[in-house]
Amino acid sequence: MSLTIDLKGRKALVTGASRGIGREIAVTLAQAGADVACVATNVTLLDEVAAMVRTSGVRAETIPCDIGVPAQIEAAVAKAADVFGGLDILVNNAGVTKDNLLIRMKEEEWDKVLDVNLKGAFLFMKAASRHLMRSKFGRIVNIASVAGIIGNPGQANYSASKAGLMALTKSAAREFASRAICINAVAPGFVKTDMAGGVDPKTLEAAVGAIPFKRMGEAREIADVVAFLSSDLAKYITGQVIVVDGGMAM
Repeated sequence: MSLTIDLKGRKALVTGASRGIGREIAVTLAQAGADVACVATNVTLLDEVAAMVRTSGVRAETIPCDIGVPAQIEAAVAKAADVFGGLDILVNNAGVTKDNLLIRMKEEEWDKVLDVNLKGAFLFMKAASRHLMRSKFGRIVNIASVAGIIGNPGQANYSASKAGLMALTKSAAREFASRAICINAVAPGFVKTDMAGGVDPKTLEAAVGAIPFKRMGEAREIADVVAFLSSDLAKYITGQVIVVDGGMAM
């Protein structure tokens, strides 16, 4: 039996696809043969990603979407399913941070992070679920974070959103197992992205020092796990959180 990740003919939707981990996931799924609907807010960056996706000989669709607006989420899923003739894979990667110490955190900072990171994922899953059930090959991969496992000072909102996303993953996995939809989460540690670039250098240095591998992760190392979970190789895996952090949270 071949262990090659083969997604030929599969139709994927990736949120937060314009940069960082999301961009790498979109490109990696395309390299495995999937058509990819790239969803984010920045149209210019989406066009760049779509061009990269098409170099693999697959279809790409750019769908601008504000994940804080439920109606736009419904429209994004509907457009992807209409263009591709269905959906097989949903990757909820979109996420934001609004860091602050809890005692200083504003309610709007809490609400914004929970709305995008958790509620947005819930709404995408709800909108996509009927298409995934029809496909007879449903895969949902939610991008969580080790912050949702161990917590992070100054990130009570972000950590809570990612912990909630992991619980959402497990609950949904139980609900949709009878429809053969596999739903899992990937929890990255510190990864070289624009988001990590905004972390205080001393904080980042301390974090890297706590990683047994003594380095940050690469976006491709996250994308490879997502591709695996999206494939036939993972057809008996559901409700799991795969931690990809170089051993930081073990």
